[in-house]
Amino acid sequence: MTGQIQPDLGREARRVLDEMESRGLEVRLLGGIAVRMALGDRCHPGLIRDHGDIDLITTKADGSAVEAALVELGWEPNREFNALNGARRLLFYDPDTGHKIDGFVDRFEMCHKLPLTDRFSCSSETLSPADLLLTKLQVIQLNAKDRGDCYALLLGFPVSAGTEEHSIDADWIAELASSDWGLFHTLELNFARLREGVDEPDLSPEEKQRIEAAITRIEAAIEAAPKSRSWKIRARVGERKRWYEEPEEIE
Repeated sequence: MTGQIQPDLGREARRVLDEMESRGLEVRLLGGIAVRMALGDRCHPGLIRDHGDIDLITTKADGSAVEAALVELGWEPNREFNALNGARRLLFYDPDTGHKIDGFVDRFEMCHKLPLTDRFSCSSETLSPADLLLTKLQVIQLNAKDRGDCYALLLGFPVSAGTEEHSIDADWIAELASSDWGLFHTLELNFARLREGVDEPDLSPEEKQRIEAAITRIEAAIEAAPKSRSWKIRARVGERKRWYEEPEEIE
C-alpha cells in the first residue's frame, strides 16, 4: 500500500495520479476536482468549491489494473457494483471521510456518450479543457455546481479553433455537436442556462462579458459546422422524442 488516503481530495487525487503514472496506467481526471486542477491559479476565487468525490476515466486495457491499484491505495471497492459493472464503471469509498471515487472504464456514458479515451493524447492528468466542459454541458439537469465549473472553465481558458494547449477547442465541440443532434440540443439548452445564471456567482461585469463572448464563440463554431443528413432528420423530430439518456442513480 502506498501511504494513506488523504482527507483533502485535491491531495488524494494527486496521490492517485502519481501512483497510476508509476504503474504506467492511463488515467485522466474529470469532474470538479479535475476542473480545479486543470485551472490551477487561473481558477476564479469566487468559483472554488468543495468536493466530495474523485471522478476518473481509464482505458479498457487498464481497467482491471486501475481497480487493483485503488484497492492497494486503501480505497474500499463496492464489490457488488464492480462485479456487475466493472467493464464500464467502478465505485470506491473511503469509510473514514465518506469520500468516493467514481471510475469510468473505456467510455463515458451519462446523458450523452462522449469519446473521451480517444482524446487522452490531448492532455495529461486531467481531460482537456474542452472535454471537461463537455462532461458538464452534457448534463440535462445542469445544477449550480455544474454551472460554476462551466463558468470557471470559460473564464480560465481561452476558446480556440483547434487543439491549442490550455484552451477550449471549439472545433472539437462543434464536431461532436454537428454529428449528434441530441448532444447539440442539450448544449443549446445549457448555454441558455449559463447565460441565465451568470449573475449567481460574484463576478464582475467584465468577467460576465468574457463568459458571454466564450459561449458565443463556441456557438458560432457549432453553427458553422456542416450537419449530416441524419442530424437534419433527427432535428425535425426535435423534442417529440427524448434526445438524451437518463443516467442510472448510484447510491
